[in-house]
Amino acid sequence: MLSVKSLIYSYPSGRELRFNDFSCSQGENMLILGNSGSGKTSLLHLLSGILSPLSGGVMFDNTTLSNLSGSEKDRFRGKNIGMIFQKHFFIEGISVMENLKAACRLSGNRVNMEHLKLMLQMLGIDKLAQKKPEQLSEGEQQRFSIARAMANNPSWIFADEPTSSLDDDNCENFIRLMNLSLSDNPVSWLIATHDNRLKSHFTNIYNL
Repeated sequence: MLSVKSLIYSYPSGRELRFNDFSCSQGENMLILGNSGSGKTSLLHLLSGILSPLSGGVMFDNTTLSNLSGSEKDRFRGKNIGMIFQKHFFIEGISVMENLKAACRLSGNRVNMEHLKLMLQMLGIDKLAQKKPEQLSEGEQQRFSIARAMANNPSWIFADEPTSSLDDDNCENFIRLMNLSLSDNPVSWLIATHDNRLKSHFTNIYNL
């Protein structure tokens, strides 16, 4: 269970964001909606421990993020959370597959080649496994980011506009992959988006 209570974030400029309390059960997915500048990205970064709140708390079951040190947050995130950022971050100079393997190793997890190949296949980029990230199109890089977030079989995936560069067919592939992960493993997707194609697939919607 993810619980958010009395969460406030303060930007360096002094502007504050206040978030209504909410909770999300393991295996449940949630769509986060809001206008540009409403704090969708900041909320995802607070939930993952990348940002620290001014006050309030983010709790995963019995773990409160604010009680963890920086290194403990890194380990918790590596074991439990997959992140899909708006801006893609890859290790340049090595292939897509080597990037996925590195994501597993850096998190202290075993490399499961069968799982990694399945992710790439379902996203339609299995033939690009030996390509380097800079050789991929924007849409291919976005699909690669989705595969990397799922590489470690995390319990939670926080995604910031994960379908913005995907055409309709690949958006449907993403939705199928998301639903498969929900049925095979207790994975929760929290997605911040403007993409209207996703709305009909979520019953739990959090409005900022």
